Amino acid sequence: MTDQAVGGGHLPPETAGRPATAARDLQASPPRQDGVAGGPPSRRGAPEGTAPGAPAAPPASRFAGRRRELKALRADIARTGLDTLSGRRGARSRVLLIAGRPGAGRTALAEELLRELADDYPDGVLRAVLTAPGGGAVGTDRTARELLTALGVDSPPGATEDELTESLRAALADRRALLFLDDAPGAEQVEALLPDAPDCLVVVVSQGPLTGIPDVRPCTVGGLDSAACVEILARFAGPTRITVDPRIAEAVAEECGGQPAALVLAGGWLAVRPKASISDLRNELHGVPLPEDLPRGLRPLYRAFRLAYAALPPPAARILRLLTLAPGGLIDPHIASALAGCSVAAATTMLQDFVALGLLRPVPDEEAGADGVAASSPGAHGSGSVPHPRYQLPSCLGPLARELLQEHERPADIQLARARMLERTVRLLLSCRAMGEPVDSPARQKVAGLPRSLRFPSEDAAASWLRSRRDALLDAARVAVADGELDTLDRRLMAALTRTLLAHLGAQAAAPDLYALHGLVLEVARRRDLPHEKAAALLNLADLDGQCGRTEEALTRYRGALEAARSVKDPVATGRALESLGGTYSELGDWQRAADWYGRALELRLARGESADAARLHGRIGGAHTYAGRWGDALKEWRAAARTYRRLGDVAGQARATGEVARVQEYAGRPEEALRTCMEALETARSAGDGRLEAALQLRIADTLERLGDPAAARLHRAVGERLLEDHPL
Repeated sequence: MTDQAVGGGHLPPETAGRPATAARDLQASPPRQDGVAGGPPSRRGAPEGTAPGAPAAPPASRFAGRRRELKALRADIARTGLDTLSGRRGARSRVLLIAGRPGAGRTALAEELLRELADDYPDGVLRAVLTAPGGGAVGTDRTARELLTALGVDSPPGATEDELTESLRAALADRRALLFLDDAPGAEQVEALLPDAPDCLVVVVSQGPLTGIPDVRPCTVGGLDSAACVEILARFAGPTRITVDPRIAEAVAEECGGQPAALVLAGGWLAVRPKASISDLRNELHGVPLPEDLPRGLRPLYRAFRLAYAALPPPAARILRLLTLAPGGLIDPHIASALAGCSVAAATTMLQDFVALGLLRPVPDEEAGADGVAASSPGAHGSGSVPHPRYQLPSCLGPLARELLQEHERPADIQLARARMLERTVRLLLSCRAMGEPVDSPARQKVAGLPRSLRFPSEDAAASWLRSRRDALLDAARVAVADGELDTLDRRLMAALTRTLLAHLGAQAAAPDLYALHGLVLEVARRRDLPHEKAAALLNLADLDGQCGRTEEALTRYRGALEAARSVKDPVATGRALESLGGTYSELGDWQRAADWYGRALELRLARGESADAARLHGRIGGAHTYAGRWGDALKEWRAAARTYRRLGDVAGQARATGEVARVQEYAGRPEEALRTCMEALETARSAGDGRLEAALQLRIADTLERLGDPAAARLHRAVGERLLEDHPL
């Protein structure tokens, strides 16, 4: 995650007399955290049709300082490594490490390096953040899956970490790409992701060394030089105030420790106070009280953040604290509105103000066009509308903001804010899912009654919103499950997210996410002792395991689902578990056990009077006996299936079952009986109007006639069957 942000909040009263465009200018293109890009750009030249208050397309990045570090990093790429001293090329990718404290400009330096190297790596740049917003390490399996998705490579649901990292190495083996691993907690998380591809380059940002990874080229980032610091301040405060007090500006840079994150916050404080001098800024910074146990290296950023925070009005300060609860660290006006209990419009203004003050940074939209305008989102209507933007709290500010949250907010208030956020997310998911339904469907009509801010203008806009928030939505479910106090809301969230993913992505594309969601549902069901939901979750997980070839895991879960379903006498889940066990044993080729489990399912269906399911199960039992070579048992079951279909009036089903009777008779060495039965099935298929089944039966009759020594009749039936196949291809 980028170490610095730019943001806003309700601007202090000193700015009341400034033109309305001033605040918009400040947030249009934020400076990059590492002291890289610069202050408030002009709105001149913004694309026509851009709505007032919307971020304009960012200008080209202006990098301040770090030229020595950039030169050293580029030199390390070409330098011979320990693994190439013998003259042979190394088997793994070269690893460059940019080390330093959060807020020191590590990420922006890495981004500038990637920008300069992009043309040398035609397969592009892959990015991953290895530390979660809360400070914990992101699971390597999640990171590997996200990188595979970025490469367009499908990964099986429920795959292990080793399987995913192996797939990632295989996908990168023949590519020339840049892999950027930001905010790495340590070598363990990095090493598993390193590709065995010498044409790739890995750039890692971390706070410390990567002990254990051979031939890492480190670049330690300290404070910026005085000139670069003053340049950053000038971009916010303008050149006049810096020119008036150049020595004080250098003193402010020293007070900020040369840290870009602190400088941006200090510059944001100046930018919204046109009457304040650089000397005023220095005095205010120096006056911020410091905790006695605060390490010296953290003091500059602490002072700058506390100064920016102290200038916020109470409502804005509270919103800033609550933003640390945003799932996945992704913030938008809906999240902010729900957390704070204010309107979406008020939250939008507040977030833009936070950007101007350096407290948030905008997140580029992956689907934005060349003009920087992204796909629509709730509340954005019409071709000229601009969506609600997305933001992130810089990782270096996260711990400071979370400390304020614990200091000022009661646990009950935090829980209430989370509940409001989950409830809003559920409503958005229901609205998103409804956009995939027909216009006149009840779901669409219900959504039409929602507030404008919760509606999507089109199905494409809803799908785009889902894709851009997918990781954050999954994280919201994980956090709520881990919290354990909002299980009712979390269950609603997971149910809505599951249906929405299926509606917009389809079962195959959504399978990895669904696997994670079913696992979370199972965790809640076990904790809350909910047998119905436990059985459903186990069945869904077992289905996905079976699809991926993990049959032993599937069997274990199907048995667990059967036990849970029987404990509450749930006939639907019980029947599904019994059939699934039969199907899994069929895949294993254990036909005796398959027939046994199908038989148990048949007893349940017959007891409940479910004749259609009973007919289907008779056929499955007959199929298992056929594969096992038990012709008598197979004939008995297929005939029972045909009789049941006849009683139900399902002529096509009766024809198929009768055809299977003929197949078993032929396998049993009774071709004459098989021919008569097949003729009977053919007449039934004709009466059902099933052309494809009729074609298949004609071809089977032809094969039987050839074996009986009647080639002329066989040719006639085969010709008829082939003509039917042309009209009804199989």
